[in-house]
Amino acid sequence: KPEDWHSIAVIFYVYGYNYLRSQCAYDVAPGGLLASVYHLTRIEDGVDQPEEVCIKVFASRRNPRIPSVFWVWKSVDFQERESYDMLGISYDNHPRLKRILMPESWIGWPLR
Repeated sequence: KPEDWHSIAVIFYVYGYNYLRSQCAYDVAPGGLLASVYHLTRIEDGVDQPEEVCIKVFASRRNPRIPSVFWVWKSVDFQERESYDMLGISYDNHPRLKRILMPESWIGWPLR
């Protein structure tokens, strides 16, 4: 469930997934769900092949809300903002959730 994502993210961080490599979002299907995708990496000294995990969080198209993981991985700042700007996914508790590519006057979500 989307509302559980923040707690799950904290667990991954505690278990060593200290690097958020990327975050993106996409429209799963016309009229269907929206997805927010997180690529996490566990970076440790002396490890040549770090562990990686990809997590998809799905949200309803009518009210797409997902907890922000900004306070876990600061590197997600612009990435969650771009997902908001392009698809309209609202990332709860993101400190600067506003348009980043489209003008503030733009109506709608270009990638839906």
